[in-house]
Amino acid sequence: MLLAQISDLHIKPPGRLAYGKVDTATMLRAAVTSLLHQSPAPDAVLATGDLVDGGHAEEYALLREILSPIAVPCFLVAGNHDERQSLREAFHGPGFAYLDQAGEFLQYAVDLGKLRLLVLDTVVPGEGRGQLCTRRLRWLDERLSEDPRPTLVAMHHPPFATGIDHMDDMGLEGAEAFEAVISRHPHVERILCGHLHRSIQCRVGGTVASVCPSTAHQVALNLRLGAHGAFVMEPPGYQLHWWEGSRLVSHTCPVGDFPGPYPFQ
Repeated sequence: MLLAQISDLHIKPPGRLAYGKVDTATMLRAAVTSLLHQSPAPDAVLATGDLVDGGHAEEYALLREILSPIAVPCFLVAGNHDERQSLREAFHGPGFAYLDQAGEFLQYAVDLGKLRLLVLDTVVPGEGRGQLCTRRLRWLDERLSEDPRPTLVAMHHPPFATGIDHMDDMGLEGAEAFEAVISRHPHVERILCGHLHRSIQCRVGGTVASVCPSTAHQVALNLRLGAHGAFVMEPPGYQLHWWEGSRLVSHTCPVGDFPGPYPFQ
């Protein structure tokens, strides 16, 4: 089983640049092209939030067009830049029935054969921070209790502080309660997140929580207390998660044209 993870796409209306500088649509097209050239090909694609920048219908329409060459199942996670109803309406129909089946929150379970995927909704409408309330955590606990298979939990906001102050200020409320739920279920193999626009890992509840880089701009790595928020045009990327039968192995893949590959001999 090979799962590709993309995150923080921040698609703007056609012809618009994010922050006046970043051509997120062109960069996502390049990431999709890279994914399509992977061999073996991914069995599914997971997009962990901030799919668009303003939650507008025209942004979601462009996003759907860019993702359309992907023939395998594509599982969407809402982020703080997303708008739940616009997302549901844009991706209504074949291939995205799981969005219609979700309740008030965009939370759903996916059967991946020997693996299971649970998608959590951490969105607080109109705010950058995330939240896991009692209802959302109860749903997670119930889903984890009903099936012992190795499980991936996907969510936008990571359940830990990163040391990047301005992003931690938009962190996840309810992270301690979330960790308590995870710790009761040792079959949680990995927690897959976005939001931070960097590759970051941390141990949470007896498993590993992993953040995927953005397909567009990256958050500047500045661990000084009180540092101002900034982004950098470091190479964009995505992640490939390979289930080898007993554990998940994760690779971070930069998007771009690089010299090689060259033989070692």
